[in-house]
Amino acid sequence: MREILRSNDPVRLSWLTALLADAGIEVVVFDTHTSILEGSIGAIPRRLMVADEDHADALRVLRDSGETP
Repeated sequence: MREILRSNDPVRLSWLTALLADAGIEVVVFDTHTSILEGSIGAIPRRLMVADEDHADALRVLRDSGETP
């Protein structure tokens, strides 16, 4: 798996997950539980991850939609 971006913004992560899913790219969000354990103060960013073979396509989808990682 390869990282697309890190963010503390759950709304942006949700939007990007939906955007990539619409393009047929499966996304996994890492560090969700760690972020919750630290009290949700935003100190630990969550990582948006995709399969190695989807990395280039995911970056293209994000760039085409105006979302730069």
